[in-house]
Amino acid sequence: MKVNQRKQRDFDTMETIEDVFGILKEQFRNRKLYVRYSVEKTEITINEFLDDHTVMVVTDPSYKTDKIISIYGLSEKYLEVDFEIVEERGPGYFHCRIMSARRAVKGRKDLRFRVNADEAYATNFKISKHTIDISGFNIPTSIKVVLDQFHSSNSSMSDIVKVDVFSTGERDSVLKYMKKTGKTLFVPDAADPEAYEAMNEDFIDARELFGAEFNLLMKRNVEKGYKSIIIVPVLYITEVSDTIPFAYIQLISKTEYFTLDKVLDIKAQSFKLVDRIRDANTLLIPVHQEIIDISRGGAKLRITNENLIKSMLKSKGFIFDIVFRLQAPITIYGDIKATYGDESGGIFVGVDFEGNSSRKDEMKRFYSILHPMETDYKARLIKSLKKK
Repeated sequence: MKVNQRKQRDFDTMETIEDVFGILKEQFRNRKLYVRYSVEKTEITINEFLDDHTVMVVTDPSYKTDKIISIYGLSEKYLEVDFEIVEERGPGYFHCRIMSARRAVKGRKDLRFRVNADEAYATNFKISKHTIDISGFNIPTSIKVVLDQFHSSNSSMSDIVKVDVFSTGERDSVLKYMKKTGKTLFVPDAADPEAYEAMNEDFIDARELFGAEFNLLMKRNVEKGYKSIIIVPVLYITEVSDTIPFAYIQLISKTEYFTLDKVLDIKAQSFKLVDRIRDANTLLIPVHQEIIDISRGGAKLRITNENLIKSMLKSKGFIFDIVFRLQAPITIYGDIKATYGDESGGIFVGVDFEGNSSRKDEMKRFYSILHPMETDYKARLIKSLKKK
């Protein structure tokens, strides 16, 4: 089984075996613990604490392992413990020595509980085929094709039209600054020094940007016959609302003077361009997949669809719908924190909920549905503890 831990939990390493032994004895005597990354969530119980700080553990008789058992449990904080098997006393019955342990720095604030297939499922997965690398700007060919098509269909917007991505080592001062800030350049009259100043904080102040070289810049623009200049960044907004200025639309006129309305029109065109890029870069897979457990802040999904597995193993996250019984779908973004699978070919995917759709009160509705499920789970948990 291959485990890919995308996000590492913040841990404090416990220094002494005596400390670990004490916590296990006080907080986890006869309580259920679980084998880490076990496909079937294998339960394990410590039923005897020996004087030499070793323990006797009981688990499923069919459970097979080598010399190490890594387990986890949740009390006040999440705890992981590594056991070395001293002796196997029988099927699923082991005498173990504590090797090491780690306790989460922060306690889990959200109660996570199992759900049945008839209570909720995940569907309508939307995953980006490619990730736009803001550091290297390695734009996929499929996205460049969309930019080229946009350029071809809008080449008549002005005398000079250019649609391109920012280069890694951008030398042009305006484009370099635009790539960093996402601001727009608008020069309504290339022969007027004041026209190079910023209208507001959303625009680039070319006079300030070029400083002592500004007069030379304006002279060159006039000599080239430029009357007006507009450069608008293309802002790609990721599923988690990160804004990436990765391309630009440039219009230069030699025959007319642009107005602010023209700028607003080009901005609107840039939004449509991003929609086309997103559509071309998004894979929609409307299959039903199992939700193993869920909380207000995340979930564990079991993925069996081959296309989904291929996409998720190389993706940072994805948008999907959670459908509770007799409820309308709730659209949410899952940030992948871990993936692991088994010989059957399926994978488990642990996700944090980092965002949701633009539907009004979407998360409020999600919490209202989850609340009675949490209450029911707590009641069953208390009942089972009382029986013990």
